[in-house]
Amino acid sequence: MTANLLDYDLEGLAVFCDRLGEKRFRATQLFRWIHQKGASNFDEMSDLAKSLREKLKSGASIRGMPVISQHISGDGTIKWLFDVGGGDAVETVFIPEEGRGTLCVSSQAGCAVGCRFCSTGHQGFSRNLTVAEIVGQLWFAERFLRDHLHSPDRVISNVVMMGMGEPLQNYGSLVPALRVMLDDHGYGLSRRRVTVSTSGVVPMIDRLGHDCPVALAVSLHAPNDILRNNLVPLNRKYPIAELLEACHRYLKFAPRDFITFEYCMLDGVNDSVDHAHELVRLVRQAGDGAWCKFNLIPFNPFPASGLVRSNAGAVLNFAKTLSDAGIVTTVRKTRGDDIDAACGQLAGDVQDRTAVYKRIVLQRGIDLHKGSSGLKTRSKDVVNG
Repeated sequence: MTANLLDYDLEGLAVFCDRLGEKRFRATQLFRWIHQKGASNFDEMSDLAKSLREKLKSGASIRGMPVISQHISGDGTIKWLFDVGGGDAVETVFIPEEGRGTLCVSSQAGCAVGCRFCSTGHQGFSRNLTVAEIVGQLWFAERFLRDHLHSPDRVISNVVMMGMGEPLQNYGSLVPALRVMLDDHGYGLSRRRVTVSTSGVVPMIDRLGHDCPVALAVSLHAPNDILRNNLVPLNRKYPIAELLEACHRYLKFAPRDFITFEYCMLDGVNDSVDHAHELVRLVRQAGDGAWCKFNLIPFNPFPASGLVRSNAGAVLNFAKTLSDAGIVTTVRKTRGDDIDAACGQLAGDVQDRTAVYKRIVLQRGIDLHKGSSGLKTRSKDVVNG
């Protein structure tokens, strides 16, 4: 199979062009065509020599992933289900907000961490995504959104690696993908506007700080090891004290002067005022409250979890306790829950849905890997390859 140029950051593309006997500036031109202009056809690349375009046609391609489904929420949130082969699929979510557009990107098919409150973890782990599969989510979404919103300018201003999977357990693909996002010849995103979310893989937090420091969000969800062991199994390997030490080391390299702690609010489990006071003590032991902020996340229920969302009063009391202690605290607004695109909902039944969509596609004689359109699944749901 020919090389997929979505697999290369700029340095990798320069090496590829060198093998073709081409100079580095050709790699820069090619990189811009792919990521700034969203090109997928070498004939579109009018400032490349015809001889180079012929070489590229015979030895390379720009291959995005087939789209199984596209769901558009009433609040403007869009969720795509991508086919990554072998019966696996991953989901990507675009969240429009005033003054910015955020893309939530997956890094793995499934997840091996198995957090109790996350539907993706209940699916189990299948495999890591390639660089092309990670970058391809951004490449597709940016092209689609410019057309959908009739915008000649960049639509996606922020990327969060908070989709399916634990990004730091796919480090080899994550870092080149981040470099494509950050490169001025690619998507030109600020390091402050690209966030990696982790459940706490301590050694890889340290590596990321040296290799490609971006904004860091840590899934904490508990103020002590006993509770966190139950909610986030990875805590048994990297307990809270080690995790907080890694966060402080990361701050020396991070583009922001704080770490964001994600905290999923679970009724009767981790949402009492006593839990909030315990968090305050934990944070203060590690430094003054200015070094971190908390993002409280309403739990999005799914049947296998056995958990319930905290009520609004408990969330507000919890947030007030942290804020009164001088800790910056926000409560995440739930977006896209009518299409199962809210935090923690991604791919809870993605394998079942993938099988259903593929069966319908086969029945209608559509080649999924060439893309398709017009397959209605419900109101505002389409397959659009």
